[in-house]
Amino acid sequence: MSGNPSSLGILDRRGAIFIVLVLAAGVLVPVGNLLVPAGSPFHISDYLVPLLGKYLCYALLAVALDLVWGYCGVLSLGHGAFFALGGYAMGMYLMRQIGPRGVYGNPVLPDFMVFLNYKELPWFWLGFDWFPFAALMVLVAPAILAFAFGWFAFRSRVTGVYLSIITQAMTFALMLAFFRNDMGFGGNNGLTDFKDIVGFPIASGSTRGVLFFLSALALVGGYLLCRALVTSKYGKVLVAVRDAESRTRFLGYRVANYKLLAWVVSAMLAGVAGALYVPQVGIINPGEFAPANSIEMVIWVAVGGRGTLVGAALGALIVNAGKTWFTGALPEAWLFALGALFVVVTLFMPRGVIGLWGDFTARLRKPARGGVPAGKPAE
Repeated sequence: MSGNPSSLGILDRRGAIFIVLVLAAGVLVPVGNLLVPAGSPFHISDYLVPLLGKYLCYALLAVALDLVWGYCGVLSLGHGAFFALGGYAMGMYLMRQIGPRGVYGNPVLPDFMVFLNYKELPWFWLGFDWFPFAALMVLVAPAILAFAFGWFAFRSRVTGVYLSIITQAMTFALMLAFFRNDMGFGGNNGLTDFKDIVGFPIASGSTRGVLFFLSALALVGGYLLCRALVTSKYGKVLVAVRDAESRTRFLGYRVANYKLLAWVVSAMLAGVAGALYVPQVGIINPGEFAPANSIEMVIWVAVGGRGTLVGAALGALIVNAGKTWFTGALPEAWLFALGALFVVVTLFMPRGVIGLWGDFTARLRKPARGGVPAGKPAE
């Protein structure tokens, strides 16, 4: 099945396999670590569990980007902004859970505010000591930014490379702003040294296992949401906007509204990915806003297969696993390898890994000259 909406329902065979594998990993990794002794070769190290959880967060981010690029035709070079905003919302909550480390009474000031001689907690930090409020902000903060940006950009009919450049300028401007110490977000050091999350020690193996499971669950939920959108009537219009925006507009559809909804949903999913990413890596800083990060996200989707959702997640897993290996074995060669990968995908694999796999399986199913399917003995 192609990445375009179809009448086969929300789930196809490929999507079902993807969900089963992700949920199986989400359950087996933490449960297996509880049952297997620490010295066993089957025990996954405390370093590897959050690393795999980080990959799942990146996969969710890639699915979110594929929704707007693969199905709506909006190439975003600024999705790192939404990812970082969700991460900062979670980081602010985690900083408020550290305990009595400030010197100015209640509410307790984070260490960096004490160092910068803050006299009181900034107003925009209020409420982040309560997890439900922080979880809400994980969704609301990226959604507000996406709505404000999309409202003006889409109604002004900014498209193509011009829109991509504007999204990149957006995340670059936010990166510069968050680097400032007087912004109240920790400056270039960001937020780190987290201790607890909802009362549980964040460094414990069981907490990391739960975070890994939640990352897998969020990836499946994000995929199902995007899949439901793109297989609905709304999704058919979205693809029409991607393929022939002017014609779709002339038919009477409010193109800006269709693009805006996909843009906001995508931003919220990116925020969730950022929120799950932060407690697993232990830090959030302005570097997450860097335009290079957003460009790398586009490569994930291209490698896996644009307009497939499953391929986008697979591309994120493949590229980031390769990045982990390259930066450990050949750190100076990683950027060259990433650039070469993008060139190879663009020239020889325009439909990504998913498209390549689809061509391979189609050849296996294709009947031979005598009418016998390839790979099947004649009777």
